[in-house]
Amino acid sequence: MIDATQAALLYFVMPVWFLAGLTDYLCHRATDIQHTTGAKESLIHLLMFAEVAIPLLACLFLEVNALIVAVMIAAFLIHEATALWDVGYALTRRWVSPFEQHVHSFLEMVPLMAGGLVCLLHWPQALALFGRGDEPARWTLAWKPAPLPLGYVATVLAAALLLEFLPYVEELARGLRANAGRLVPASAAPAAESGEAIASRDCPSALTPSQAAMAAAAAIRKAPPR
Repeated sequence: MIDATQAALLYFVMPVWFLAGLTDYLCHRATDIQHTTGAKESLIHLLMFAEVAIPLLACLFLEVNALIVAVMIAAFLIHEATALWDVGYALTRRWVSPFEQHVHSFLEMVPLMAGGLVCLLHWPQALALFGRGDEPARWTLAWKPAPLPLGYVATVLAAALLLEFLPYVEELARGLRANAGRLVPASAAPAAESGEAIASRDCPSALTPSQAAMAAAAAIRKAPPR
């Protein structure tokens, strides 16, 4: 029988990550990503997926020791840096609503939450990584001595494939197809649209169309000339 910490990680944190990732994909689709930021942003999304997938696969199949904890920490820091790059680029070419930004907060914090829970479950090795505790740090790769249930592992892998990886591959293909193979569209489509038009097909947010129009107008004024 699993304890409460492991149950929270397996059956709460992981589903939240899948739902947040799918919601983010739908936000990108609603803002016409293929004609705004294009395939370049989609590649950044796939890079962030890989940065989460590496520690996820390690925790699913390998014994969690100091090496795996160090990999999780490094992956989280790299993921955060990539997320800043992603949003910094996106804001120059497409409308990123408050709702989408809120979704991003989940995508940034869920890996931190998951990593924290994994460390709690393997606290002696988490301490050993920093030279503390009674156990020596282990730096070897080994299969889990007590594997996770096969059904759970299969469900997680299927969800990651169907709800995270494949949607972003489709997004990448759509961006390349819309721009004759170019990573970046020739011009930023949102600059030619009104705030009301953007708001009407954007993800749900707290902004009214008039507020969205004001925000879009401010963004357009700041946009560099073509």
